[in-house]
Amino acid sequence: MNGFTYYSPTKVVFGGGSERDAAAEIRAFGGSKVLLVYGGHSAEKSGLLSRVCRTLEEGGLQYRSIGGVKPNPRLDLAEQGVKLALEYGADFLLAVGGGSVIDTAKAIALGAAHPETRLWDFWLRKAEPKGSLPVGVILTISAAGSETSDSAVLTNQETGEKRGLSTAYNRPRFAFLDPELTFTLPKYQIACGVVDIMMHTLDRYFTPTEGNELTDELAEALLRVVIRNGPKALEKPDGYQAMSELMWAGSVSHNGLTGLGALTDFATHQLGHELSAMFDAAHGASLSTVWGSWAKYCYETKPERFARYARNVWGVSGGEGTEEAALKGIEKTVAYFKSLDMPVDFSSLGIGVQSKETLRELADRCVFRGERKIGHFRELDREDVYRIYRMANH
Repeated sequence: MNGFTYYSPTKVVFGGGSERDAAAEIRAFGGSKVLLVYGGHSAEKSGLLSRVCRTLEEGGLQYRSIGGVKPNPRLDLAEQGVKLALEYGADFLLAVGGGSVIDTAKAIALGAAHPETRLWDFWLRKAEPKGSLPVGVILTISAAGSETSDSAVLTNQETGEKRGLSTAYNRPRFAFLDPELTFTLPKYQIACGVVDIMMHTLDRYFTPTEGNELTDELAEALLRVVIRNGPKALEKPDGYQAMSELMWAGSVSHNGLTGLGALTDFATHQLGHELSAMFDAAHGASLSTVWGSWAKYCYETKPERFARYARNVWGVSGGEGTEEAALKGIEKTVAYFKSLDMPVDFSSLGIGVQSKETLRELADRCVFRGERKIGHFRELDREDVYRIYRMANH
C-alpha cells in the first residue's frame, strides 16, 4: 500500500425526504444568498425545484437560480453562472441534479472566487485555484459521484475539448442523498449511472499497485453490489432498496475510498471523454463503449489482476487458468453492459463506424496532441489510444 492523505469532508445526509433540511445546512455553512443550479424540465416537472425554493424561503434564505445544464456540462453556461453569482453577491451554491449540474455548480463557485481569472484556465492548468464558494448538493441521479468527489468536468464547445479538474476546493460541503428523488428517472439514465459507478471503481481497481488488500476488497464488494442491483433498478425504478444501494455506491465509488494507497488509471474515462466531446454522447454510454476494447488491449500487462477481478467480482471458477479467467471477466463485463442496453462499440453507441482520420483525431485529442500519455495500469501513448478506438470501431 502506497502512502496517502485521505480527506473527504462532505457531510452526507441520506434518506427519504432528507433534502427538507437544506436551508438549515446552508445556514450552518455560512450561506445567506444562494445561487440555485439545476438542469432542465425534470426538476420542474417533478415539483422538486418548487419544493426546494419553498424550503429556502421558509428558511429565510435569499436565492437566485440558473437552469439549463445539459449532459457534458458546458463552459459557456458556467461562465454565465459566474457572472450571475458575482452580480447577485451569492455566498453559497446549491446544485439540484446529477453530475453535470454539480460540476457546473463547482465551476461557478471556483469562477466567482476568482473573478479576474478566465474560468477555462483552471481546466487547462494555466491557473491554480486558491479558494471557492461553498457548494451543497441535492442529488437526483446515482451516477457520477460528484456529490462527494474533488473533481469537476467541463466541455468547451468552442474548442471541442472536455477536461476534468481535481482540487480539494471542489469538495461539496454537504450532499443530500434521497433515493426517492431517482424514482422517475428514465431507464437509460439509470443504466448510464450504473456504468459510471462501475467505471469510477474499475479505473481505480486496475492499477499496477499490489498488496493493497483492504482497498481492493472494498472495490470488489462495491462492484458486486452495483452489478446485483443494476438490473433490479431497471426492472423497478421506484424500488427503494435497489435505488438506495446504487445511490450510496455512486458516492463511495468517487470519494477516493476505493483507490486509496494505489495509483489510479482512468484511461477509460479519458477515452470516453473524447467520444462525449466529439459526438455529445452520454458519459456512461461513452465509458461502456470503450471499456471492453481497453481491457482486451491492456489485460496482458497483468492478467493476474484481471483474473482476480473475474473470480472475486464475477464468480469465475478458481480452476480456470489465469488468462482464461481474465478473458472471461472481460466477457462477463461486456455482456452485463449489453444486458443493460448499454453500448459496447461505436455502432451501438449510435455514431456508426468512423474513418481512420476521425480515429486519429480522437487519439490526438485524448493525448493532448502528444503532450501526455494516459493510464497507469498500462501507460498509453497516441498510437495505443488509436488502436483501442479502432478495436471499438465496429
